Formats: sequence, C-alpha cells, structure tokens
Amino acid sequence: MENDKFALLKNSVQEIIDLIAAKNAKEANNKLVEVSDQLDDFLDFSDEDEDLIEISKYQVLLNQLHQRIISLNGQA
Repeated sequence: MENDKFALLKNSVQEIIDLIAAKNAKEANNKLVEVSDQLDDFLDFSDEDEDLIEISKYQVLLNQLHQRIISLNGQA
C-alpha cells in the first residue's frame, strides 16, 4: 500500500512535468497544488523514516517544479 501511494504521486508529478513541457502553466500549477495537498496529507499520517525521507524528496521536487512554473509565467 505504501508503494502504491508513492507510485500515484510519481505519476502525478510526471503529469506536472508534462504540463510544464507543454507550456501550460495554469494547469501545471493547479496540478502542483493538488499534489502538494496530497503530500501534506501523507506527511500528517506518516511516521516511518523511509516515508518521511521519500516525502522530503517530493517536497524538494515540487518546489523546483513550482519555480519552473513561475518562470513559464514570466515568459508568457
């Protein structure tokens, strides 16, 4: 079950990346907010060190993607 939630999270992050590649900043940002909320929920209910490490990796990645979305908005 734990791997399932991270697999779904990985797929959602890939959707964000695909939206950024398509220069669809609005949809990418909407998806990023959705994934960030999911990640917050995981963080609230996780106490395993492995899960917390994985969550922190996704937090860093989402922050980087957010910066990329901001730069896309600047190009528009």
